[in-house]
Amino acid sequence: MKLIKDASEMTALAQTARAKGRVVAFVPTMGYLHSGHIKLVEAGRQEAGKDGLVALSIFVNPTQFGPKEDFTTYPRDIERDMKMAAGAGVDVIFIPRPDDMYTEGFKTFVNVEALSDRLCGAERPGHFRGVATVVVKLFNIVCPQIAVFGKKDFQQFVIIKRLVQDLNFPVKIIGVDTVRDPDGLALSSRNTRLSPEERQIALALPRALNIAKEAFLRGEKSAPAIAGSVKNILEKHRLLSVDYVNVVSVDALEAIDFVERDAVVLAAVRVGSTRLIDNVVLSC
Repeated sequence: MKLIKDASEMTALAQTARAKGRVVAFVPTMGYLHSGHIKLVEAGRQEAGKDGLVALSIFVNPTQFGPKEDFTTYPRDIERDMKMAAGAGVDVIFIPRPDDMYTEGFKTFVNVEALSDRLCGAERPGHFRGVATVVVKLFNIVCPQIAVFGKKDFQQFVIIKRLVQDLNFPVKIIGVDTVRDPDGLALSSRNTRLSPEERQIALALPRALNIAKEAFLRGEKSAPAIAGSVKNILEKHRLLSVDYVNVVSVDALEAIDFVERDAVVLAAVRVGSTRLIDNVVLSC
């Protein structure tokens, strides 16, 4: 596995690979890797083929954190990440320097309107502007034909697909289903912050979403009723506060009254000081 920190070196390597007919698959991350990230790498390898180039980036992007959020305390362990990436078969790991990503006087940002100002966007103003901007920069540096994202961050996944479509990026976006621990909790780098008691409380989130899906499969089509069932379960737990629970369309993330086409239940909660998101798709 090759380690690259210089953006121009990363671009040169990717362009050389593509000139030789290799497919470049890209997995952007903020590091502190877990088995969910490894699933993304595996999906990238499958799409790129055995002769393809799988690149993984690690960059804790400051522009997607609010002033009172956890940028400085976000978990980091580069040596551990490099070992996991090498073991997963990553060909090149790109760890850009912050000053190279955001040079002095940086003033250009990308905003995917409408999709970015609801749900997590309403709770975290500017978050998805930061996400969209860094993804565009990374796409321009890494030059991938394929990019892989997890569907746990469902809103982010939809925003990136729209960005690629609207700005004519020649990149195929692959979504990978949420990877969970055996107890059902969606894997997240932030899970390490949960105390044993908080982790048990956090399990209410996947359980509530599963109950909502079961109700839908039994015939419940009312979006407010489905969302209400999730909230009722979550609000019974101390140390857990609900940011939002919404049932929305899978493509435009628009609120709906009845589930007549594929929809998704999206939820965000805070357990202690840790913010967690999760979702379940309702397939018609």
